[in-house]
Amino acid sequence: MDNICKLKSTALVLQGGGALGAYQGGVYEALTAAGHVPDWIAGVSIGAINAAIIAGNPAGQRIEKLRAFWDLASSRVTAPPLFPAGFMRSWFNEMSANIVAVAGVPGFFEPRFPPAAMSMPGTPAASSQYDTSPLRDTLLDLVDFGRLNSGEMRLSVGAVNVITGNLIYFDTEDCIITPEHIMASGALPPGFAPIMIDGEPYWDGGLVCNTPLQYVLDQRELDASIEIFQVDLFNARGVLPRNLFDVAQREKDIRYSSRTRLNTDMARELMKLRDAAHRLAQKLPESFRDDPDAKLLGNRGCDSAVTVMHLINRGEGYETHSKDYEFSRVTVNGHWAAGLKDAEHSFHHDNWLKRVPMSAGMQVFDLVGK
Repeated sequence: MDNICKLKSTALVLQGGGALGAYQGGVYEALTAAGHVPDWIAGVSIGAINAAIIAGNPAGQRIEKLRAFWDLASSRVTAPPLFPAGFMRSWFNEMSANIVAVAGVPGFFEPRFPPAAMSMPGTPAASSQYDTSPLRDTLLDLVDFGRLNSGEMRLSVGAVNVITGNLIYFDTEDCIITPEHIMASGALPPGFAPIMIDGEPYWDGGLVCNTPLQYVLDQRELDASIEIFQVDLFNARGVLPRNLFDVAQREKDIRYSSRTRLNTDMARELMKLRDAAHRLAQKLPESFRDDPDAKLLGNRGCDSAVTVMHLINRGEGYETHSKDYEFSRVTVNGHWAAGLKDAEHSFHHDNWLKRVPMSAGMQVFDLVGK
């Protein structure tokens, strides 16, 4: 076998995280500039929205459409803060988040009137605080769903069945994705009502797993190499909280980071075991070759290589527990700039530039801050 396996696929994996999702826009801008154009995008929640905009537009318009979405979402609070950092910036962010809580996000969601407590039980209005119908209009405006479902780029979005509690991925490989599928992936309760698809109600996929990395690893072609860019909006690593506000933020980071580093570590070990089982099966005497267990081991080999780059939003010192619904223009632009900076740093890092291509196994890169 040739020592270098030709790269067959590039996947972009987008975590959920509300307003933090602008970070993914910056990463995508750097990704395309570096020539890493994905042919498969998997997303959850805000990651599903970004993914749909990318998959549903021609290459030359994707960044423009992403910008249009984030400019619209951040159009409620456009005035800059008087102080760019420190306590006063945290106060500004909290005020901005409170405005969103009261007035909603343009093109995304708006408060229900009458409120849930005054609505008829059993209706969407009675089980959610906000109406997400503006998001449907925004998706239809910014996404060509014909192109999205054309097969030009594979799209997978995760949502949770409210009745069964099971996480399911809607995938253009086996279904037609509509605006409702994207909305279902981001229908986080109790803010948003479940979205009905084929008679079944769905909530935000982040309730079960906020990162679709495992889905991509499980569903990839085992005989084709793949390069995966995993973009996380919550950092699993942090410091000891100093007060209750810090506790709320740290708890959210841990809950929604979905342990992506653990997933890659486990996947790497599984690939080693699978290859070892395959090699062992080849060493068995002929008399064992037809044994069902030997056949099972022999069929589990994998000759492909997996490369994973982690791009993780480390956050800013002035952020608070409301960072995922703080949609001010200055903060959203800051998230985008941070994603662009982190991705550019990673692509110019010696460990990435001097990496040795593999024919099998997994390489993992986490280069921000190194």
